[in-house]
Amino acid sequence: MTPSLAQRIAVTVGALLLFRLGEYIPLPGVNAEAWAMLARGEGSGIAGILAASSGGVRRLAIFALGLVPYVSAAVLVQLATIVSPRLRARARDGERGRAAMIRYARYFTVLLTAAQAWGVANGLEHVSGVVAHPGPLFVLSTVVTLTGGTMFLAWLADQITARGIGNGIALILLTGIVAELPAEIAAALVFMRQYRVASEQIVVVAVIVIAVTAAVVAMELARRRLPILFSARVVGTHQLDERKSDLSLKLNPAGIVPVLLASFVMAILVTGIGFFAGFDSGLITQLRPANSVYLALYPLLIILGTFFYTASVLDPDESAENLRRLGGSFPGIAPGEPTAASLDRIVSRTTLLGAIYLALVCLLPDLLLRYLQVPVYFGGTALLITVCALIDLRAQFQAEVRSPARP
Repeated sequence: MTPSLAQRIAVTVGALLLFRLGEYIPLPGVNAEAWAMLARGEGSGIAGILAASSGGVRRLAIFALGLVPYVSAAVLVQLATIVSPRLRARARDGERGRAAMIRYARYFTVLLTAAQAWGVANGLEHVSGVVAHPGPLFVLSTVVTLTGGTMFLAWLADQITARGIGNGIALILLTGIVAELPAEIAAALVFMRQYRVASEQIVVVAVIVIAVTAAVVAMELARRRLPILFSARVVGTHQLDERKSDLSLKLNPAGIVPVLLASFVMAILVTGIGFFAGFDSGLITQLRPANSVYLALYPLLIILGTFFYTASVLDPDESAENLRRLGGSFPGIAPGEPTAASLDRIVSRTTLLGAIYLALVCLLPDLLLRYLQVPVYFGGTALLITVCALIDLRAQFQAEVRSPARP
């Protein structure tokens, strides 16, 4: 192991330990015991909102909202570049444009997190026994604390990405999932014993989870390769011969971003409806996991998010123009508009496949709970985050090992 790799691993481990420490710092003014009792019935009310927005909250801590608002803000800023030519030009302004987009995303994160934290604070005040001293001061302290917690996590994720190993956001999300896994397994065993779930059902669920895990790994590693032919040309004083290459497209081009964005939209929707109609209203009940409205709306948001995110990061016209400028083209397709049309058609089909795959995987725990009455924690979003984070970590680790040692 090179000294550089050891240093990166140390930074990553230290940052993740700091994240875990923050998950045990309670939110000021909240009765921890009352919240723990409420969280055991996670599907109800404000506990369900926090679970949806941060991947499952067992402790109402300063990091309760997690990184989902930050990811959502970054995606929304990217989507804004599609409809705003001025913003799109700014984003393409090299390193300065990239820094500006990061700055805009952070500003937007503050607004989104503050709005969600305000909804959470108001929701907590309506739950008997959770808030010691309800009032404006509690709302203000909750908004400041939760917003500050999310912004600190965003900074911590950036430090892992820049100075550690792996993607900071994915590793923080993965750490939260792994930390809660033993408790979830124990809860599932208690549920199965209490309701006397048949052993045949358990075997069926285990087979389904294993098969879906294998399918997720295969989909995340799958690529569609489009052949590209570069014609012979002269660049300066050099003669470049004709050569062949390929354009590699992921079958899931958007990764886990649409899932996080859909979870955040659902959390905001439930917060708003709960604040105006009450957290025990019939609509809130239908928006909880495994209920009919949720099963229809959540996958729709994932599919829309996949198409919007892919459109923000891959422009067929721009890609076709870059190919034409480099002397490249698809075999049998003229450069320019025909290439852009062909690429747009291929990307649309690939994106549709990826969107359906994401929606089905994320609905897996809810479908198993609804139709087989078996709770499954390690599935859906948790499974996607785990697979994507480990694949990325493996790739970066191999690249670091293969790179020459730095002096």
